Amino acid sequence: MTITAYMSNDHKSCDDIFTDMESAAHSGDWERATQLWHSFHHDLERHLKREEEQLFPAFEAQNGMQGGPTSVMRHEHEQMRGLMAQIALAVTNNDVDELLGQTETLLILMQQHNAKEEQVLYPMMDRVLGSAGEDIISTWK
Repeated sequence: MTITAYMSNDHKSCDDIFTDMESAAHSGDWERATQLWHSFHHDLERHLKREEEQLFPAFEAQNGMQGGPTSVMRHEHEQMRGLMAQIALAVTNNDVDELLGQTETLLILMQQHNAKEEQVLYPMMDRVLGSAGEDIISTWK
């Protein structure tokens, strides 16, 4: 499986959990919202770490590029983590208004971020890394 296919599927999975979490909070089901929040946070953090600790370094080593698209993605990851900290607090406090405000901001950031990865970065990684990228992905299953 290509990096593009695997990571795009992972984006979709995270997005689905995120949407369900927002819906549960909006309807006042904080027990479900909390469970979904923990699942989303876990899955998104795993996704980010796979990029930061495995895919980005392999890509940078292969093409000699330090900075560029991977540094932009790392910066956006940090922005996402800041928003997730605010969302975690809103979930803890059962604060639907704060949660929905923060999730709206995170959703916009994730949509823009994911589009850049899926349309530009992952296809570049597939070309540059080839079977080495597939080997990395095979360790995650």
